[in-house]
Amino acid sequence: MASGIEALPVEVVHLIAAGEVIDSLAAVVRELAENSLDAGATRITISLDPEQWRLRVADNGVGMSLADLKQAAAPHSTSKIRDHHDLWRIVSLGFRGEALHSLAQLATLEILSRSAVATEGWQVSYDVQGQPLRVDPVAIATGTVVTVDRLFGTWAARRQGLPSLTQQLRAVQMTIYQLALCHPHVTWQVQKTDTHGGTSRDRDWFHLWCGTTALQILPQILRDVHAGDLQELTLDITNVATDQDERIKDQTIQASPFQPSLYLLLGLPDRCHRHRPDWIRVAINGRFVAMPALEQTILAGFRQTLPRDRFPLCLVHLQVPPHQIDWNRHPAKAEIYLHHLDAWRAQVASAIDQALRLSPINLSNTLYSQRAGTLLKTAEAESGYGVRRVQEAEGRRQEAEAGDAEAIQNSKLEPQNSPPLTPLKALAQIHNTYILAEHTSGVWLIEQHIAHERVLYEQLCDRWQLVPLASAAMLHQLSVAQVEQLQRLGLEIEPFGEQVWMVRTAPASLAQREDYTEALLELSLGGDLQTAQVATACRSAIRNGTSLTLQEMQTLLDQWQRTRNPRTCPHGRPICLTLEESSLSRFFRRHWVIGKSHGI
Repeated sequence: MASGIEALPVEVVHLIAAGEVIDSLAAVVRELAENSLDAGATRITISLDPEQWRLRVADNGVGMSLADLKQAAAPHSTSKIRDHHDLWRIVSLGFRGEALHSLAQLATLEILSRSAVATEGWQVSYDVQGQPLRVDPVAIATGTVVTVDRLFGTWAARRQGLPSLTQQLRAVQMTIYQLALCHPHVTWQVQKTDTHGGTSRDRDWFHLWCGTTALQILPQILRDVHAGDLQELTLDITNVATDQDERIKDQTIQASPFQPSLYLLLGLPDRCHRHRPDWIRVAINGRFVAMPALEQTILAGFRQTLPRDRFPLCLVHLQVPPHQIDWNRHPAKAEIYLHHLDAWRAQVASAIDQALRLSPINLSNTLYSQRAGTLLKTAEAESGYGVRRVQEAEGRRQEAEAGDAEAIQNSKLEPQNSPPLTPLKALAQIHNTYILAEHTSGVWLIEQHIAHERVLYEQLCDRWQLVPLASAAMLHQLSVAQVEQLQRLGLEIEPFGEQVWMVRTAPASLAQREDYTEALLELSLGGDLQTAQVATACRSAIRNGTSLTLQEMQTLLDQWQRTRNPRTCPHGRPICLTLEESSLSRFFRRHWVIGKSHGI
């Protein structure tokens, strides 16, 4: 049956547009909370009654005048922009003027507000077109309270198509979490009405207390993550191009004096990581957005620092000049177009690299204590840890087995002239496995094999070199896949009789080893170049059980401290255990009064 094309009725058009902006309880919370943040609020209280499809958002922002309240829910009414040029100068979270008008169409909308300069507040109810239905004076503190009741009451099909209320509440919670991480100066109080057996009861759902940065907020959200597990970094960005931006051809659109910056908060890979990539997040100018390219950059920055099948915890918040962003890609502004994306990816990669290094910015500032030094000297003299003096270690090293001696020789532990980044002093070797070191903040215990593995792995990544073997390796019974794997790694391999192959080259760090044939077989078992580098580093690193001199220990510590990712080995195992001097002080009760501790 043919039908002609006709214009949709205005009310249908409005409902379609409203459904693009407000599509769930979480969307209502997001839009109203963003308005509160734009109003300069430092405290936001949200009350939810999901069974009744009712919610209220109250803030202590600047509030609205009566004239603004009357206009607030009209279609496309906003205080954020005035003309098309302002679309390239957006510094607020909201700007389209759609949310309140959509809520007026989809629910019963009521707003109470009082501006900072007014002596009284006003309560306004709106009809479905966003026009004031009733206006009354009301006693209220400076700020705004928005109440939305019977959401989707005029659009029952939308309620039926939504996820369960449990899932929606989870989405509301995540929405608030994301806003809190982007705006850490705000305190959030969230209440929820529970209904059981026909009885309703209001209760506190959760609180998020304000902080200086997201470092104080995230541990409130993820209870198993502590501030000490996290590292933050803030960088002012000066080398992201802006002058060549093609959208500033119109002289009426000027680049704002906006200072680009990058805030990074990551979980230290030796302390916390995730089973799923659920906390790899990117925010731009106060809002989390979907940026697959930057998320992949984050994942790449943690490569070979985490255990298998584990993912990093990492938040990146970019402050980008407004004219470099096109927000008009998604109704909820969850997707954007970012100019100079490659330059920002390089900045994110550099920031992650910097944050993962050992440096004064991510080490404890605990002052050195003579008591910690005394404790270590006492342990050296009296404990049963088997502390080796330089002379004793040298004698035992000469008596070590040939394989262990060769491992030390091939490990390239050569003294360095430049001092280490942090004052880490080798004291002793424990069980020929761990290096005991003194730091200004306390005592460190470093596992020698995986520390050396990290050193060698980064050397191999920087200088992967294949050298001729003095005596070609003969490999037997290789599969086609194994031969192809060695060829992919660049090794010279050719048939030498039935089911025998001759390999003439090998990685430089393996070429001098007696077991290079076994190492080449290991490399043939699969994986890319990076996997081969990990396997080579693991096989070449000092074995646990190898005795080291004090100088060899110190050289290893110096090299390890200078690696790009010193916290874990390429397999993701933690390298170092730190014991802060303050912890020692608490353990030994040095704050006790001696007389009281003796019962006097």
